[in-house]
Amino acid sequence: MTVGHAPPDISGKSLPFEPPLPAHPHGLELVTVLPSSRRRRLAVPRWLRRAAGPLLLLAVWQISSATGALDPDVLASPGTIARAGRDLIADGTLPSAMAVSLRRVVFGLLIGGVAGVGLALVSGLSRLGEDLVDATVQMLRTVPWVGLIPLFIIWLGIGEAPKVALIALGVAFHLYLNVYAGIRGVDEQLVEAGESLGLGRWGLVRHVVLPGALPGAMTGLRYSLATAWLALVFGESINADDGIGFLMNQAREFFRTDVIVVCLVVYAFLGLIADAVVRTLERLLLQWRPTFKGQ
Repeated sequence: MTVGHAPPDISGKSLPFEPPLPAHPHGLELVTVLPSSRRRRLAVPRWLRRAAGPLLLLAVWQISSATGALDPDVLASPGTIARAGRDLIADGTLPSAMAVSLRRVVFGLLIGGVAGVGLALVSGLSRLGEDLVDATVQMLRTVPWVGLIPLFIIWLGIGEAPKVALIALGVAFHLYLNVYAGIRGVDEQLVEAGESLGLGRWGLVRHVVLPGALPGAMTGLRYSLATAWLALVFGESINADDGIGFLMNQAREFFRTDVIVVCLVVYAFLGLIADAVVRTLERLLLQWRPTFKGQ
């Protein structure tokens, strides 16, 4: 069968004629499937993609130190830092300092958490409580809590109390703001639905308000943990005779950048562990809430 020309269109031009596709013997119509223009993603494990950035930065750092582009007095090489960390672990200095710092963070987190959540419940669940509590908390929140260190030393001495109080103060404000916002952000229609089902005041608080405020509380907990480690750095930099901050101060006096970086890595490592704990709590407590996880 030869290819001819179709009748001219309205413009007068003759269009090429293409013969139709042969019919399927069973009467089925053949359809041409065009390949998708969307590129296939490489099947790279997610943990490898997440680790690519830090590994690249580490490689550039090591190369810069080995070639002399980075002065060891300014920043030690990764190999030197690794050896310093190994020595601190071997003689027990680093584990002991980590235990002291963790104890301070845990006590400060507990005290600040109870205070922040308690005040948020009083202020969020009651208009009278809001009138009595919220204005005072908002006023104190604007005061730089780091600037209160001299007062804490005068009031509480130079022992553990001012360090724990500093951590508790930073934690309390973050938890208060997020829990309060979570309570006041509960949908009014959910409250009306609970009332129509016969729930009383405490039933609404237990089954509607608190579950609705839980995502905000988890967000506040993550912020609070980050603030706790920041407050720990400030607290241990003043009148401390043990802890990770004490190691950093000693290393600063002797220009030991390797020890300083080891302490910073420990802070970051402990912060990542704390964040992983909160993420686990979110998965356990917020299973009812579907969220977007990215594409």
